[in-house]
Amino acid sequence: MSSLNETNTTTSSPAELVERETGDKSYPIWLLVNPKHPAVRHNIWAPVLAEIQDKVYRDLRTRIDTTKLYTRKVVGDSRIIPNTLNWWGMELAKEIELFRGMVVDYQPKILITFGSFPFEFVRRVYEIYPEKGPKFWGTSNLGDEFGKALENFDITKTNRIPLLRRVVKSGRFIEDHNYYGENYFQYVGKKIAEKIIENKDSLDIWIK
Repeated sequence: MSSLNETNTTTSSPAELVERETGDKSYPIWLLVNPKHPAVRHNIWAPVLAEIQDKVYRDLRTRIDTTKLYTRKVVGDSRIIPNTLNWWGMELAKEIELFRGMVVDYQPKILITFGSFPFEFVRRVYEIYPEKGPKFWGTSNLGDEFGKALENFDITKTNRIPLLRRVVKSGRFIEDHNYYGENYFQYVGKKIAEKIIENKDSLDIWIK
């Protein structure tokens, strides 16, 4: 696999790219979603963003302008998404090379993924080993990786921040990870907001 400082040409048609992405690639915050689960933008990202905006406003008296937020489906064809019987074919290798070229070219500061497949995809884009199988990134492991991402946050690099694909209020994640009375959305939203606030002068994301 080629290194991260190499780029690759797209194998997708312009029509496919229009369908699978919205926003501006030059925007510092990117969202990477599984095309099989597009509802994460409403069910997960929307409440997390509300918590981020709340803390940002309380601390800075401004808000994040998300009109150019870049959102991308991790693959153009959901049929190539791997499962336990079909794991990481050649089509995905091409998608990895394509996305690797994009992050090299645009250098997003915050790259948020939702669920197991987008997170493992990004790990392979950045050649992080060992590679993991489709069921490794459950709630607990993704939660641990979220903590590591925030602890090691570095505005000079692309920070890969995993969020869960699904949160059920009665689920074990909330029961086992009740962060001093906060729910999942409050917790991750506040943590992401803290890093954004700390690096406010390095992020061109503010409503003017």
